[in-house]
Amino acid sequence: MAKKIVKKRRIKLLPCFIVLLVMGVLSFGVYFFLKLPILNLIVENTTYLNDDYILELAEVKDYPSFWLSCTSHMEKKLEDSPYISDVKVERKFFHVLVFTIDENRPLFINNTNNTVVFSDREEVSVSDQIDLFRIPRLINYVPDNKYRSFIQGMNHIKKDILGKISDIEYQPNDYDKDRFLLYMDDGNMVYLTLTKFEMINYYNDVLSQLENKKGILYLDNGNHFQIME
Repeated sequence: MAKKIVKKRRIKLLPCFIVLLVMGVLSFGVYFFLKLPILNLIVENTTYLNDDYILELAEVKDYPSFWLSCTSHMEKKLEDSPYISDVKVERKFFHVLVFTIDENRPLFINNTNNTVVFSDREEVSVSDQIDLFRIPRLINYVPDNKYRSFIQGMNHIKKDILGKISDIEYQPNDYDKDRFLLYMDDGNMVYLTLTKFEMINYYNDVLSQLENKKGILYLDNGNHFQIME
């Protein structure tokens, strides 16, 4: 009976080493590529909110991985903020993230319940990020049947004019239950009624005609200016 000869196969180490080396290099390359950080963060279309608030809420302030950061997660986090109505986060070339923000416009601080009131009538506690913007204060109670119309009237005021109002007081009289008194930063006062709230948008035009005089501007009933003694 012939003796069976078993041939030993030699393992070629060099090709195996090359394959492992290539796989290692590719794995490291992929890992290195995925871990590349965000190089620049751009926030667009904001007026009241500062960039730090946006970036901290989106959890990118420490410049994490550009590719492993989920833009949809960032958008959801930002849209959960009462200060933001809509947001879009886009990846750009050279590892840049662009945040396009639509702000929920703050109108006034309601001192009666210590909240910030927005254009969509949402209210948020003053203690929550109130330092983000400067808006007038409503210093006294407004009846519920007037309050909604008051918010609508405030929403018609231009941003530059809104920034010049310090305090607002509901001040009805026997003839007008819709009357409000606005205290301006420059020392003037303005009377408005709910049906004429947009008249305050002409404040700068009126101011240019007052020759630096201080007084009370009546826009609730007629248009006249009473000089303070």
